[in-house]
Amino acid sequence: MSPRPGFVLRYADGGTLSLGERTRVMGILNVTPDSFSDGGRVRDSAQAASIALDMVASGAEIVDVGGESTRPGADEVPVAEELERVLPVIEAIRQLAQRQGASTEGAPGPSPAGSTVRISIDTRRAEVARRALEAGADMINDVSGAADPDMFPLARETGAPLVLMHMRGSPETMQRNTRYRDLLGEIRGYLAERIEKAAEAGLGDDKIVVDPGVGFGKSLEGNLRILKHLETFRQLGRSLLVGASRKTFIGTLLDAPVDDRLEGSLAVAGLAAWNGAHLVRVHDVRATVRTVRMIDAVRTAPAGS
Repeated sequence: MSPRPGFVLRYADGGTLSLGERTRVMGILNVTPDSFSDGGRVRDSAQAASIALDMVASGAEIVDVGGESTRPGADEVPVAEELERVLPVIEAIRQLAQRQGASTEGAPGPSPAGSTVRISIDTRRAEVARRALEAGADMINDVSGAADPDMFPLARETGAPLVLMHMRGSPETMQRNTRYRDLLGEIRGYLAERIEKAAEAGLGDDKIVVDPGVGFGKSLEGNLRILKHLETFRQLGRSLLVGASRKTFIGTLLDAPVDDRLEGSLAVAGLAAWNGAHLVRVHDVRATVRTVRMIDAVRTAPAGS
């Protein structure tokens, strides 16, 4: 285990998130009818807002709101439909956070969790990202690695941090070819090229997070290799996110349906934290926060006899 380099993620409003000593948790909030794990779970924006603030109260630093399923084989969703799904939810989260903050203003004790909620918009489209940021989102999580040519300029204009992920093809096609001549080298090369494009657009290391894309166009063995060799991607000089919660390779290894993959997901999150991931994107926030807290305690324990 090598030391995890430290970074600062800087939001447009001047707020920051320190990345390094402690593993940060991003909670997944899918507002789709067909996501592989929790599609159809959210009935309306009020329920979504309540779930989001529960995640923050459980230790999530960021809530990632997605309106388009990126499960293997998923069809593309029209922009208008994606906007219809995510904008009311983002607005509801902000409104509920403000109400909770106002209702406890002046009260003793810590600030309410909702008053510091950070929202990420999980989208491949710059138009959706722009509208989401206007509605109250703080950052962009783009599984396509900014394939939309307007995404980098948007991030530069708005000051929003941007997650760049590796994916071969699209969600509809990505699992049709999971063979690579050099898996780690190809992913690293792709992310390095995306980082270079981001820098050319004026985005510094405090605005870019990289994600090797576990489960996106990779085989079971490929996913395991990525998790084992995360140092390959830490060497890119940007903060590193890993999202593997409840994914198919966990179910295959454990012979477990999607709603019975908690232990496998926690193991993967713990391994990611141990191997240097700065953030983990998960469904089960409370359990994951506890897991990575223990991992971090061991990582940072003083050496010596």
